Amino acid sequence: MMDADSLGRWRHEHDFLGVKHGAHERRTWAVVALTTVMMIAEIGGGAWSGSMALIADGLHMSTHVAALSIAAVAYSFARRHVGNDWFSFGTGKIGELAAFASAVILAMVALLIGYESVMRVIHPVTIAFREAIPIALLGLVVNLVSAVLLHDHDHHGHADHEFEQDHDHDHDHEHDHEHHHDHDHHHDHAHHADYNFRAAYFHVLADAVTSLLAISALVAAAYFGLPWLDPVAGFLGTIVITVWAYSLIKSAAAVLLDAVPSRSRAGLIRQRLEIDTDRVTDLHVWRLGPGHLGVLAVIVSEHPRTPDYYKARLAGIEGLSHVSIEVNPYAAAAGDRPRGAAA
Repeated sequence: MMDADSLGRWRHEHDFLGVKHGAHERRTWAVVALTTVMMIAEIGGGAWSGSMALIADGLHMSTHVAALSIAAVAYSFARRHVGNDWFSFGTGKIGELAAFASAVILAMVALLIGYESVMRVIHPVTIAFREAIPIALLGLVVNLVSAVLLHDHDHHGHADHEFEQDHDHDHDHEHDHEHHHDHDHHHDHAHHADYNFRAAYFHVLADAVTSLLAISALVAAAYFGLPWLDPVAGFLGTIVITVWAYSLIKSAAAVLLDAVPSRSRAGLIRQRLEIDTDRVTDLHVWRLGPGHLGVLAVIVSEHPRTPDYYKARLAGIEGLSHVSIEVNPYAAAAGDRPRGAAA
């Protein structure tokens, strides 16, 4: 009779958190604390001194505190519920959900900056340079410190490259194994990307960019009499932040919708499984979390083997953390034999 211990080795683990999950969680919470202190100081200082500029900048920073808090809470929630069976494939994609929400907030911030810039072109306002420049400098310092805390080499990759659009790789089985391996290697960097951490990084980077643009515009207006540069800086900030927000929304949405993360890797999986009369009739490859992929394949064969036999063929392909194989014997009419099978 089968007992629990003997069945244990057949169970799948569902811990699909990124290898840097703990470090990213701690660093995100540190930035939340730093930004919150700065926000309280600005709003409190503005109320004490009567400076609307300080209060306005503090309220602006509150939107970033909210977005960064979403990222931090997502890390904590995913870690605490990593073993919860209610999540069929673990909590690895909680980060993408948070990243999507943060990217939407980032896009809204960009639109608000753009709207304010338009209003300042239509209705110019008097700028208090003595107050505004030190505030912008202080905000830039805080954002740069936060950016250092949230810096990760994965941020330098192009997120959209993980979700390839080259459909030719899906069906071209003539390429040898080395070609698929080499091509797939170029996308491993994005495969490990933590979009939640990237979203938090882009939030502080966006604030740093707007602060830098504001400082440049304020100095130009104060010393060279060019006040129109202030709304121009706002427009530039809107464009840059919108591009970042769009990239994050696109990448996070692809994960949430279970898009094929790498067509070259899916092609390699199909190539490894389709040997002799073995044919893949259904193949699903999706991302479970940073550095983790799920694979579900249905194989039809004239000489079917055990699922473990086919799983062994996939050995060495990076990131395959949850592989399920269904094998069916081929028993159709001779005229409907699989492609490439002997007559």
